[in-house]
Amino acid sequence: MARVEEEYEYLFKAVLIGDSGVGKSNLLSRFTRDEFYLDSKTTIGVEFATRTLQVEGRSVKAQIWDTAGQERYRAITNAYYRGALGALLVYDVTKPASFENIKRWLKELRDHADPSIVIMLIGNKTDLKHLRAVSTEVAQSYAETEALCFIETSALEATNVERAFMTILSEIYRIVSKKSLCSDETMDASVKEGEPIILATGVSDTAKMKKVCCSST
Repeated sequence: MARVEEEYEYLFKAVLIGDSGVGKSNLLSRFTRDEFYLDSKTTIGVEFATRTLQVEGRSVKAQIWDTAGQERYRAITNAYYRGALGALLVYDVTKPASFENIKRWLKELRDHADPSIVIMLIGNKTDLKHLRAVSTEVAQSYAETEALCFIETSALEATNVERAFMTILSEIYRIVSKKSLCSDETMDASVKEGEPIILATGVSDTAKMKKVCCSST
């Protein structure tokens, strides 16, 4: 029996980036399938999953891409970021090195992604309280300096995972809606064909949006 494709009005592509082992794949599986795997295998190359949900009263298909954190896969960079409207920059709160490497990942993101992309910094694995090595305050301060959204999550306990993805999808929707209102072009036709929307908002609007969506925990 053929699978029935869910109807949606918008398709938003978002990417997960960060070091290997920080929990990107489990964040993806928790959000799209409400599943968590303790023996999760390291991602090889690129994987993606989708979920159709309501965002601001509209039907949105979220297409979330997950990539391997190892250097040998960096050659896929351009194709990976193409068409992405959002990025979830993930580190492990128990591994200081994964937080320090956020600077490198952020630079790569800004070098290759659309300038108006919505970026959220995520501190994952908050369930490992006794092993925490990166404080909420330090990460929050960095996020504010770089004008990033910020939240801490636990894919294991499903803490703030839904909130993180819904926040970034809502911010993308607000930008898309504003652009649509300022344009004579209708966006739904191209979206129905399954192509991610490319944003072209000004730097000032993007900065304001990022400030609005910044959050702590």
